[in-house]
Amino acid sequence: MKIIKNKIVIASHNEGKIIEIKEIFDDFKYQVYSSKDFNLQEPKENGSSFEENALIKAKFTAQKTNLVSLSDDSGLCIDALNGQPGVYSARIAGKEKDFNLAMNTLQKKMINKSNKTCKFVCALSLCWPNGYNITVKGEISGHFVWPPRGNLGFGYDPIFQPNGMQETFAEIEPKIKHSISHRYRAFQNLKMKINFL
Repeated sequence: MKIIKNKIVIASHNEGKIIEIKEIFDDFKYQVYSSKDFNLQEPKENGSSFEENALIKAKFTAQKTNLVSLSDDSGLCIDALNGQPGVYSARIAGKEKDFNLAMNTLQKKMINKSNKTCKFVCALSLCWPNGYNITVKGEISGHFVWPPRGNLGFGYDPIFQPNGMQETFAEIEPKIKHSISHRYRAFQNLKMKINFL
């Protein structure tokens, strides 16, 4: 399977994700669009895993645009909260996508928890209009920190400190984050399965 017309649509309205994925594609000769460019609404994400939700979004967008679509479904999984918020990471930020509210909600749940280990998980699904898809996952482990630190990232980046680092994802330069993140690792796994990236 090849990329149709050298065009890829990122199945997302999340500006932070769109920017990050576009930067990952900087080295490739593709025209990269997003759902916003086609005025597409987001489909209902009712999967029970990151992979299922990524595929739902990618398949919907590929069928609507008749182009190859790349979808990301990602979130923060905290061990002391049995993997929460997980696939609900974006939803606890509410309709307004208020991640300050979401981070405060998690902090209240973590007050009496001694185990701060957590991980960021990213599933990527590359889907063609005919339904053919390649779906992969990437992860990075770290620790929940409070209070939030840094303003360079988005989402839960200010409360996630990767193992082996002293800074949160929101305190390091985006290019450094993009070279180690869960999204980057998922993209590397995607590249192993296809020969045109």
